[in-house]
Amino acid sequence: MLIKVFVTGGTFDKEYNELDGTLFFKETHLPEMLKRGRCRLDLDIQTLMLIDSLQMSDADRAIIRDSCRNCPIERIVITHGTDTMEKTARLLGKAIVDKTVVLVGAMIPYKFGSSDGLFNLGSALAFAQSLPHGVYVAMNGRYFTWDNVTKDKTTGEFQQKQSRRTV
Repeated sequence: MLIKVFVTGGTFDKEYNELDGTLFFKETHLPEMLKRGRCRLDLDIQTLMLIDSLQMSDADRAIIRDSCRNCPIERIVITHGTDTMEKTARLLGKAIVDKTVVLVGAMIPYKFGSSDGLFNLGSALAFAQSLPHGVYVAMNGRYFTWDNVTKDKTTGEFQQKQSRRTV
């Protein structure tokens, strides 16, 4: 089973500048992560952009959406920054119904060594192989549907949206 992987940046691919203490993008770490994880899947990896999701524009999200729509492969994983991942998931969820799309990110950059990115990536690849068509977010060993996910900014974890009770 061939899986398409679209790289968009986010914490997955950030590097640390020791001179000024900033985080920046140089290239994707995905091939290194897959090698380290001993991944044996058939993957087609394409970098769409390397940006922080807080800098992601509607035009950038349209590139992601159109890339998914035009992709002949029906199993897709998208690396994405966690800050606006649910926004992109909502856009894709409304636009793509004939493919399985899994967005995944990391809270700590891979290059820091203590990143959750390797675990999240493995989970996303497993979910992409096993879930039915739809758009999902894979974080913390769980998956969430595009319309029922939120990032809890106090814990740094993704969870289902809280249902609101009406009286």
